[in-house]
Amino acid sequence: MARKKSTESIDAEITKIKSDMSKLQDRYNKLADRLKNLEGQKRRIETDTIMDAYLRSSKSFAEIMTFLNP
Repeated sequence: MARKKSTESIDAEITKIKSDMSKLQDRYNKLADRLKNLEGQKRRIETDTIMDAYLRSSKSFAEIMTFLNP
């Protein structure tokens, strides 16, 4: 026959699970911030690359915008 759990042991388990979830939420938040930062870095690099290509080209701004917004 299975042994019944006491309310104290259940409370302890609930507390541990809440603590574990809080740690996971902190880890998630840190990773989400890191991801957002990396995506921003990537976007800046892509923006710089596009701007460099535009400056080296002989195309006007209107021509570039026509190409980008068909």
